[in-house]
Amino acid sequence: MAANDILVDLECCTGCWTCAFSCKVGHGLADDDWRVVARTLGSGEGIDKPAGTWGDLHMEWMPVWATKCMRCGPNKCTESYPEPFCVHNCPTGALSFGDLEDPESDNAKKAAELKASGRRFFQIPEFEGGRQGVQYVNRKK
Repeated sequence: MAANDILVDLECCTGCWTCAFSCKVGHGLADDDWRVVARTLGSGEGIDKPAGTWGDLHMEWMPVWATKCMRCGPNKCTESYPEPFCVHNCPTGALSFGDLEDPESDNAKKAAELKASGRRFFQIPEFEGGRQGVQYVNRKK
């Protein structure tokens, strides 16, 4: 794992796209250049369509970082933004940033709490378009 990892608590993500837009604006990216998108996990038939049937409808979202994401790097992180734009601007606290291998880091402490509660950790493989250094956590299923 990289020294600075993004930890994504999928239980907290609401699919608001703030991560994607803050990245786009913070880096001045072109209209068709997205470094992070919020994937809707529903029926798979269009954007924001829930899965299930009436009485048991459900929807979830997963922010997905492109391999060209640089997690803002040292040239973009400043005192005002000590973490990537996507993490800094997440309104629900679903995203956190830091060294997951340093037990004293806030990110590692948050991960330890989530693991202790029985949550499941995973990564999206690079061959599926996942960015290394992004850890996802969800309910244990």
